[in-house]
Amino acid sequence: MQRRFFLSMCGVGATTMLMATERVSRDVLPKDISDVIRKVQRHMFPPDSLLPSADSSQITLFLEETLSHQTFDRDIRRFVINGAKELQEREGGRFLTYGDAQIEKALRSYEESSYGSNWLDRIMILSLEGLLSDPIYGGNAKESGWKALSTRGGDPRPTTRYAGL
Repeated sequence: MQRRFFLSMCGVGATTMLMATERVSRDVLPKDISDVIRKVQRHMFPPDSLLPSADSSQITLFLEETLSHQTFDRDIRRFVINGAKELQEREGGRFLTYGDAQIEKALRSYEESSYGSNWLDRIMILSLEGLLSDPIYGGNAKESGWKALSTRGGDPRPTTRYAGL
């Protein structure tokens, strides 16, 4: 009976391993995709705004780490990546070379499509999460998002990054 139990547990373990959540590389975003997203976030959160800039709050780092976490929704990850690719393609591969006025025009045009509007919404949501999450998760550097809104994070504060779990 012990041998049969052992073999059945091996089968359960193997099945569990095969069905486990996919592991995602830390480098889930190719550099060109990350650069497009960073450029969009910099446009949404510029340095001269009442809110912290995209760079000072490290929201691109937050987005990259969030997308690369194994538990993050694969469909949303794919949507974010494909949306950045589509934006770059719509602009003939020149989006990364654009100045502020051209970026605004390109994003307004992209926003006119249902897909583009949803993609920009998703980038804004992920950016706001990065801006307002606990700094332990990679965004909201020096609690800059909280300070800009005269608030602070919840208690108790996390002690471990979910990416490390």
